[in-house]
Amino acid sequence: MTETDRHTSIDAVRGFAVLGILLMNIVGMGLPTFAYINPTYYGGHEGANMWAWAINYVVADGKMRGLFTMLFGASMILIADRAEGQRPGPASIHYRRVAWLFVFGMLHAYLLFFGDILVCYALAGAVVFLFRKWSPKLLIALGALVLAGLVVKGLIEADHLEKLRAAALAPDASEATRKAWAQDGFVLNPPASLGENEIKGYRGNFIEAVKARSFAAMILQTVIMFGESLWEAIAQMMIGIGLYRLGFFTLGWKTRSYATLMAIGWGIGLPVMAWLAWRCVQSGFEPMVMSRSAYWSAIPRPFIALAHASAILLLVRAGAVRWLMDRLAAAGRMALSNYLGTSIITAFVFCGFGLGLYGQLERYQLYGVVAGVWLLILLWSKPWMSAFHYGPFEWVWRSLVRWKPQPFVKRAG
Repeated sequence: MTETDRHTSIDAVRGFAVLGILLMNIVGMGLPTFAYINPTYYGGHEGANMWAWAINYVVADGKMRGLFTMLFGASMILIADRAEGQRPGPASIHYRRVAWLFVFGMLHAYLLFFGDILVCYALAGAVVFLFRKWSPKLLIALGALVLAGLVVKGLIEADHLEKLRAAALAPDASEATRKAWAQDGFVLNPPASLGENEIKGYRGNFIEAVKARSFAAMILQTVIMFGESLWEAIAQMMIGIGLYRLGFFTLGWKTRSYATLMAIGWGIGLPVMAWLAWRCVQSGFEPMVMSRSAYWSAIPRPFIALAHASAILLLVRAGAVRWLMDRLAAAGRMALSNYLGTSIITAFVFCGFGLGLYGQLERYQLYGVVAGVWLLILLWSKPWMSAFHYGPFEWVWRSLVRWKPQPFVKRAG
């Protein structure tokens, strides 16, 4: 893809999304895993910690990842379209790309951060590519239907868990019922010892950190991925492809249309999310309330994500805050390098082979690390892309897909 082939609008939104993902990932990077699900587990849930949780729950949780996933679908089709009539063709290029992405993701999940999304993207991308030529509106409708199905499935499961808990806590509960609750309700009531073991492992040497990370990575890549995450990614990629085909990410919509999405996402979606957050806080972060709220929150999430994107797109169109949009676009052009680079930096900050801060910061204090990483990304991406054709990991990825080294350093003049 040459310089003139790029869409600054797509790059800027992608850069915004890759920065935003860290708002939620930082919790899993610096605190025991289940603190991501429930703030009472570790890291604090009162005062500044409560506000840190609430703001991110309302504005970022699931929205940034969803936006990043939609953009992956859009970029997948953009690359496939450019490969039409060339050798190797679009299918060959695509499946080589997702195969290597799977490799990157596995290394990332076990060596750097258990919450990797690249493996899920590789699997979802392999499926979604088969439907790339379907009509945009059909893809969006199908994606929305899958997301709605996940909400219904989640609420049914939550209802089952609530009934199972009541049965298990009854005085005459059978041993089988108690065991079923202990197994099925594990995510809602994880033992404190699990977090203590993670702290010990992450504060150890590199091998000990890998061992501590492996358990969470395996759970994420099996139970969670095939139960929900993979389907969600497939749906969001379909929506991303449909929106790209309809010109959403390439400034093909009227300003009024983008403004309408912002009104829906921010004017309706954010208040709904704020109400769900309030319910969680008022319940004392009761696990079943948290679980139900998480499923209901999946409804406003896509609209809030698209409202965020619409704001960035309108800023790009207007030429406003050009210095920031240019830096976001540069960050988006090397999103893979920034995504993996963030994990490299935070692994050094939190693990014992680096600064060893894992489990030592309160929830709100984690965002000092976020601010530092954001500043670094915004500072380094633009000068890097001025000197090189690709980010470092993008260059490796592209070279492996093409099976030969690609041009890297830009020639002066």
